[in-house]
Amino acid sequence: MKRSKTFFFIAVFFILSVVNAQRKDIKGQLIAADEVEGLHILNKTAAKYTISNDDGSFLIPAKVLDTLIVSGVKYQNQEVVISTSIMELGQLNVRLIEKINELNEVVVGKILTGSLESDIENSDAEPDINFYDLGIPGFVGKPLTQNERKLFDADGGDMVGLVGGIYGGGPSVNLNKLLNTISGRTKKLKAIVELDTRDACLQRLKSSYESFLFKNDSLAKNLRVEYFQFCQEDDEFLLLCNKNDDLKLLDFLQEKLKAYKKNRESVTKD
Repeated sequence: MKRSKTFFFIAVFFILSVVNAQRKDIKGQLIAADEVEGLHILNKTAAKYTISNDDGSFLIPAKVLDTLIVSGVKYQNQEVVISTSIMELGQLNVRLIEKINELNEVVVGKILTGSLESDIENSDAEPDINFYDLGIPGFVGKPLTQNERKLFDADGGDMVGLVGGIYGGGPSVNLNKLLNTISGRTKKLKAIVELDTRDACLQRLKSSYESFLFKNDSLAKNLRVEYFQFCQEDDEFLLLCNKNDDLKLLDFLQEKLKAYKKNRESVTKD
């Protein structure tokens, strides 16, 4: 019995080794008019995946008849079966198709006659019509920065219910969000966005308050940069920036200036 089990495991190991030996790294290139960084390439057959570089290039192990799936929030899923010619070239180009949200046909108001006076009298239109009135999605907030867009693409949507059933059956899973979480890309992008926010706030504070803070202060200009960075490291920094409360911000900056000078004095004495 033990010999049979041992022989079985050896046979399975040998088969897997042969199968894996047939796979080799294939260079890939994603082609699109928009951003192609951070898209996911999954070898469904071999259960291997990777993420595209900022220029859309990627490297993934594969063999003939393996199925690759390219996915991203902005683009339609692309499924590619590896052919003999692709293996011989060692190169795969995938042209991405951007997702387009199609709108239903909209009929607005009554049929116009061409007479301005008559059409105005018969019109039911009300002033201040916007895209919400017409049922068209729109965005009226502050435009996202490049790094914020990357974070939105990496972490958008719910973990369950966006990308469905690659393997068939079972609950639908947001594969893009899941892989970004596992790979650590989402965490990295969140840190980058927070750093961008801190830097933007720091520049705003310097522009608005530097002349006031140092009007009667002799702190050297090269030390002022260090002082503002000292302020930026405080956990309260971002909270006050987001509140836009000038009085609290000034109190904070003045208290940090005292603390900064005190720290420099202690370092100088040591």
